[in-house]
Amino acid sequence: MLKFIKQPFMPRPIQNAFSRRPPGSPPPETIDPIWLLKAVVVVVVLAFICGYLALCFLFYQGQWQLVLHPVRTATAPQSIDGAPFQVIRFAPDDSAIPQLTGWWIPSDPKGRYHDTTVLFLPSGDGSLADSIPTLAVLHTLGINVFAFDYRGYGQSANVRSNQRKMTEDAASAWQYLINSRAIPARQIVPYGTGTGASLAAQLAIAHPEIPALMLDSPRADLLTAVRLDPRSRFIPLNLLFHEDFPLAKPLEALRTPKLLLSDSTSSDQPPAAFRTASDPKITVEFKAATKTLEAQTFTRFLDQYLPQPVPSPTPAR
Repeated sequence: MLKFIKQPFMPRPIQNAFSRRPPGSPPPETIDPIWLLKAVVVVVVLAFICGYLALCFLFYQGQWQLVLHPVRTATAPQSIDGAPFQVIRFAPDDSAIPQLTGWWIPSDPKGRYHDTTVLFLPSGDGSLADSIPTLAVLHTLGINVFAFDYRGYGQSANVRSNQRKMTEDAASAWQYLINSRAIPARQIVPYGTGTGASLAAQLAIAHPEIPALMLDSPRADLLTAVRLDPRSRFIPLNLLFHEDFPLAKPLEALRTPKLLLSDSTSSDQPPAAFRTASDPKITVEFKAATKTLEAQTFTRFLDQYLPQPVPSPTPAR
């Protein structure tokens, strides 16, 4: 009689199909730690390059904030140191909306220079309201004054300002005087202060018929100043900086008579652009400028270089 002996159940080991390796196949590849380190370095370098390029792009777009400091104003003053004036809206855009706001300060009909108009180009800091003392002095000369705010300043259009737009605005103000008020170019004297000095010089170059040019405490050729700003220390300024407001080179070639004003209390010597400016020029440093002293300086310069009015012929008897 046959007897069956029951054996305990022993599970057979299951081989992983992925662990099988045909005879003679190469061993699985392992990651080289040196290659992994190189990959990490490449990723870090690419991230640094992308970050640096982004920084350069942000500087290129926002560099105007290093040199321009616009201030918005809601209302115009009641008068210019007691002198009445007219608020002018001009330079319409494609939608016929004026983009610029200016002040027309007329001279007395019997004023000393009643046939001449000063085109006042303000600084890139603050707004036109900060220039009221200078506008008042100019008005006392018996001369017409037209001053305006660039876009982004005062009551002009609320847009971001930069050198290109300010240059366009200066040209628009010039065209307003030429076309809307029919003032001949030979009777317009640009007056530029701060960054406006560069714009005034550019107008004089573009219009050689301008009789005279007045520049006051310029803030121009700004690349050197921006280099001192710690925020631009690692930026390739020579490639990216374009808000320079050049002045030295334009004045070297400009033959228009120039009155060059500076404040000796803020610097030990006149600006470099004044020292290299071509003749004819009159350079004046004020140690303690007063309204009377400024008016006398303006009068001497204008008497010397403005065309003298031709007297009317005496009627025959």
